[in-house]
Amino acid sequence: MAGEEGRHAGSGALTEGQAERMLAGMNDVIRAGEEARKLRAEVIKLLVGLGWTQERIAELADMSQPAVSKQVTKYRGESDRLPPLRLHLGQTDLPWLEGRLWGLAEAVSEALDGDARCTRHVEAVDRGRKRFTPQSVDELRRLVEEDLRRRQAELPGGCRKAYDEISRSLDVPARSGADAASGADAGPPSVRRAVAREIQRDHLEGRC
Repeated sequence: MAGEEGRHAGSGALTEGQAERMLAGMNDVIRAGEEARKLRAEVIKLLVGLGWTQERIAELADMSQPAVSKQVTKYRGESDRLPPLRLHLGQTDLPWLEGRLWGLAEAVSEALDGDARCTRHVEAVDRGRKRFTPQSVDELRRLVEEDLRRRQAELPGGCRKAYDEISRSLDVPARSGADAASGADAGPPSVRRAVAREIQRDHLEGRC
């Protein structure tokens, strides 16, 4: 197979390996786009439940008002039944902790101008190439911890404290049923991760 690819490369033709990599990359982009659209729909549902106007949602989402109106109509009954989303940082359900770790890793990567050990992992998550699994969360924790150990002096204040809080909570073998239930009741995991990510970043940047 390697010889076949080499012969095609020498002849100026596109090799099977090159085509495979191109298509795989396109699939990643398409998959990430589909997931982002689903997440946007869930966030719109959340904002409707919080009483945001269609005009404001359309402006922030860069959508037409008819498109927002269609989603608002679709979700109005569901959002009325959702409990209020809790926004305090110290929640301990798993999606919330994953979102906090994601936001922390992004802040570390940006502070180190993309030269952090966690940068490639963060970029893969942002582009939909990595999902949140026990293995990927452990890997991201390890990379962030290494960045903190090697380059803490270059990072924003609060990064070590945030990491320690997140790690302690992730290390609890079995979070209480109440925590898990409250997280599940407050919305889909993808939304909780996205909200926790933003709140964690705001705390690190002093906006909260």
